[in-house]
Amino acid sequence: MAATPDASLRVLIVEDRLEDAELAVRELARAELECDTTRVDTAAAFRRALKDFSPMLVLADYTVPGFGGMAALQILRDEAPDVPLIIVTGSLDEETAVACIKSGAADYVLKSNLIRLGPAVRGALALAESRGRARSLEAQLLLSQKMEAIGRLAGGVAHDFNNILTAIGGYSDLLLADLPEGDPRRRDVEEIHEATERAAGLTQQLLAFSRRQVLQPKVVDLNALVTDIEKLLRRLIGEDILFATVLQPRLGNVRADPGKLEQVIVNLAVNARDAMPDGGRLTIETRNVQLDESYAVDHPSVQPGRYVLLAVTDSGVGMSEETKARIFEPFFTTKARGKGTGLGLATVYGIVNQTGGHIWAYSEAGKGTVMRVYLPRVDEPADPVERPGDAAPEALRGTETILLVEDEAPVRAVTTKLLIRNGYTVFEAADGAAALALVDGDKKGVRVDLLLTDVIMPGMSGRELADQLKARRPGLRVLFMSGYTDDAVIRHGMLEPGLAYIEKPFRPPALLRKVREVLQTASGSREETPKKAIK
Repeated sequence: MAATPDASLRVLIVEDRLEDAELAVRELARAELECDTTRVDTAAAFRRALKDFSPMLVLADYTVPGFGGMAALQILRDEAPDVPLIIVTGSLDEETAVACIKSGAADYVLKSNLIRLGPAVRGALALAESRGRARSLEAQLLLSQKMEAIGRLAGGVAHDFNNILTAIGGYSDLLLADLPEGDPRRRDVEEIHEATERAAGLTQQLLAFSRRQVLQPKVVDLNALVTDIEKLLRRLIGEDILFATVLQPRLGNVRADPGKLEQVIVNLAVNARDAMPDGGRLTIETRNVQLDESYAVDHPSVQPGRYVLLAVTDSGVGMSEETKARIFEPFFTTKARGKGTGLGLATVYGIVNQTGGHIWAYSEAGKGTVMRVYLPRVDEPADPVERPGDAAPEALRGTETILLVEDEAPVRAVTTKLLIRNGYTVFEAADGAAALALVDGDKKGVRVDLLLTDVIMPGMSGRELADQLKARRPGLRVLFMSGYTDDAVIRHGMLEPGLAYIEKPFRPPALLRKVREVLQTASGSREETPKKAIK
């Protein structure tokens, strides 16, 4: 039985009689089922064929000396449960036929009635496909529920934890600004700061994979983004890996948070690098694609439409089906203890899904991996990508008046010190009610240029406070800050257009840049300022 060069259906036949197997093959051809077939008649040969031939369907005689259809069915159940099996036999009483179906056989066909083989095969394949989709949906639901459960924990912890980290990081920055170079205490403070940043990064990963982080989306040219971080990627992957980009000209744009999208690309590249310990090839590709109804049938979470594809391909060790089924689970890792947290791909999955996209892994053990990210295409022109860089200290200073509202005393104290050091006048309030009392009382006649407020506070949220204060003072500018929020400031994890936001924990330069950005966007000019600022 020679294989058809263009065969699309691989059929494994369990049969001890060659002539009976040939009759089955002829009937498949008569039914216009183009197949590649192979025949076995022992359990050992059957197991080898499952591995080497990777059948999509099994036709098994009920009675094969020393083996047979029921034994094949048991092996399939353990080793390839997605492959359907049809019993093909000379005779089968009704009771035995029912037992076969109950045990998991897709159908049975008598050798005296092989004309029924074609419809039985089509029915078995359709049923297997339906069950496969159901299992895929079940796996997606299970992963979603797991991420939701951990996400709730992460979201609850992140708000308080990020407040603590903001205070620790802020005070360590202030200390570093005061300690001269060469002071032996600087190294201790730097260690505190590095530990704070590692903790902050872990919190961000928890929020990312649970899709509870705050995204600040822009219209992004993905080609420009890949080109922009290409030097960084080359440093990360090392010289023993051949790195190439294949970027489609006139690529469509996507709406995404540029920083988070960079994180997706870097995480996928690093993951690919780790899969090639002895070197190899890593390729990043972009392309415009159209996902149709047939693709959506095989990927139930996908809506048909226009997408931009980001593909990261490596020639590494690849993955087994068991590993591939779990790669996006939080804390799952194949790396040695201490070499990975199991959050990298879970973070990528969360960012892509929160952006409205999809990610799929294609891999076989020993044959490398392709990670394909599909992001919805938009027709709008790309927004300019802002790179804060190292602004001159003078550019981070100001003389305006800021109303700071923060219920966590350590965060309020360190933020006040930072702003005062950089030329600002600061009024403090511990909650919304105190802020309103301040503005309506002692500071009623004082100009306030900016409201800097936490989002989640007892009694009154930052958004409610901002609405009330802007009604009193229409020219007031507002900058929100939070470590995590599901408040009205955020809609489905996306920042509303026109709202300024900074995530905790933040470095002092990041806060000072954001404050200047909000004030200058409204005023259109930069204040003359003194010359010294914290870096």
